[in-house]
Amino acid sequence: MSSDKILERMTALHPKVIDLSLGRMHALLAKLGNPEQKLPPVIHIAGTNGKGSTQAMIRAGLEAADLRVHAYTSPHLARFHERIRLAGALISEAALSEVLEECMAANDGAPITYFEITTCAAMLAMSRVEADYTLLEVGLGGRLDTTNVVENPRLTIITPVSLDHQGFLGDTLAEIAGEKAGILKPGVPCIVGPQSDEARDVIEQKGGAVGASLLIAGQDWQVFEERGGMVYQDEMGLLDLPLPTLIGAHQVENAGAAICALRMLGVETIEAALRNAKWPARMQKLKSGPLVNAAPQAELWLDGGHNPAAGKALAEALTRLPARPLYMVCGMLNTKDVGGYLAPLAKSAVKLTGVSIPGENATLSADEICAAALKADMKADTATSVSEAVAQVVAEAPNARILLCGSLYLAGRVLQENG
Repeated sequence: MSSDKILERMTALHPKVIDLSLGRMHALLAKLGNPEQKLPPVIHIAGTNGKGSTQAMIRAGLEAADLRVHAYTSPHLARFHERIRLAGALISEAALSEVLEECMAANDGAPITYFEITTCAAMLAMSRVEADYTLLEVGLGGRLDTTNVVENPRLTIITPVSLDHQGFLGDTLAEIAGEKAGILKPGVPCIVGPQSDEARDVIEQKGGAVGASLLIAGQDWQVFEERGGMVYQDEMGLLDLPLPTLIGAHQVENAGAAICALRMLGVETIEAALRNAKWPARMQKLKSGPLVNAAPQAELWLDGGHNPAAGKALAEALTRLPARPLYMVCGMLNTKDVGGYLAPLAKSAVKLTGVSIPGENATLSADEICAAALKADMKADTATSVSEAVAQVVAEAPNARILLCGSLYLAGRVLQENG
């Protein structure tokens, strides 16, 4: 059976998409022979924003040092296979189908969420392929996230914490930071990215309580832009480096955490980490495909950020580009703070076109996106699809910078549509 068919069956195993608990994970992993205990040394990454980018830079640095790296991330953009890398390569269809079938058989119909059973499958696959490191990205929160079954990681990282998923993690930064800090383990060092005072205080308290040594941005290491490059400094010394290929000041902060991790692991291929990292749908310029062909004089950019902090980072990144009129094509889920996301971008955009996300039950309608934009004092209209929205923009402003944004789920559909 194809992996798509098996994955479809997995969605019916639990009535909820999200049900934070580790009990079902431990039960299924035990039936599978505890693959989480057989992984190559784990680097566990939590945080609200920047997890994927930080992981991508760490992976690029490790691979440039000729090390083999497993990586687990979510969600995927176009195909589920993107979530699982085995020793550097995306998992094959045959290998994915095999571990999915094994997990279905071992689970034997017991209630378990889609993310839980697919994480078990990822760990099973990674336990069977030799590698030097395993990079695990937290899905949601940290304390009760499915990836938090690894008891003794080599290293943990907490990227910047901000408000998101309040329905599951809490209404304050302190509550959310406490959930993220649930990945801290006794005796395991944790690299802490730039944080608000409120979030950092909680992480420090949690670190002290469990006996985890912390390497905190601004205290134990620092990173900043300087003269068109960046400078990183810690107790091992100072590095003058190029800017990351990933665009935006927030990527400099993410790079700092990645560099700190690589230095702790004794890896020296720092420039390659910055130069070689690729992370789709994070300020990604689309260079070819049907959507690009339909707007030959325009620029098309794709970004999957979806919370107020991401909106702020995106607004800053856009200021670094040469001047062009900015038009936004935006689709978002109904679980997100649309107004908070749009607020930092409102003054930069000429107009926003709202679209719904195809195939997503939790999508906001195009009209709802439009209404939120109008409330943020933006000019706005709607379209029935991204391609129609792009055509509308091109008809009004052929030389526009068109930003397709608001959700990783929308970004995935765009990448599929654009080939």
